[in-house]
Amino acid sequence: MSVSDQTASTAEPLRAKSGWIVALGAVYLIAGVVALSSVAMATVVSVFFVGVMMVVAGVAEVINALQVKSWGKFVLWLLLGVLYVVAGILTFENPLFAAKLLTLLLGASLIASGLVKILLAFNMKAGSSWGIVVLAGVITLLVGLVIVAQWPVNSLYILGIFLAVDLIFTGVGWISTGLGLKPRP
Repeated sequence: MSVSDQTASTAEPLRAKSGWIVALGAVYLIAGVVALSSVAMATVVSVFFVGVMMVVAGVAEVINALQVKSWGKFVLWLLLGVLYVVAGILTFENPLFAAKLLTLLLGASLIASGLVKILLAFNMKAGSSWGIVVLAGVITLLVGLVIVAQWPVNSLYILGIFLAVDLIFTGVGWISTGLGLKPRP
């Protein structure tokens, strides 16, 4: 069986669902446009989602602590779980402060990521696509620097913009995947 035959047989079950995949992409795309039209609300939604995930992770840590046999590890897991739950609840209590912290962390992470990409690019072999990696690193670094330079003023809209752009690109990706799966006459 050739590679193209394997790919065709793998994609066959998805072909019947191509309409649903396009519909999913449309939902993502619409959600992204709505988020882009109200980036402050999208930021609040992002912070709320982070808070929910922190509470869920905290509860999971507490459950894990109850299953640990040694006393020291039990206390450590329990403390970690309680801290996650408290941090999640504080996120609900003061979403603007949480947005400020998350925006600062995002900017710092992008700066670090950009620097690492640039350093890695200069360690790539000649003839490879190191120039594109440098460009990606410079763009990531610049975005991080802009976010940190405008912090905390931009905290109300940065996370919302990132969410909106992610939703839009995800929607376009699903739509193109679904359309690519449609059988050709």
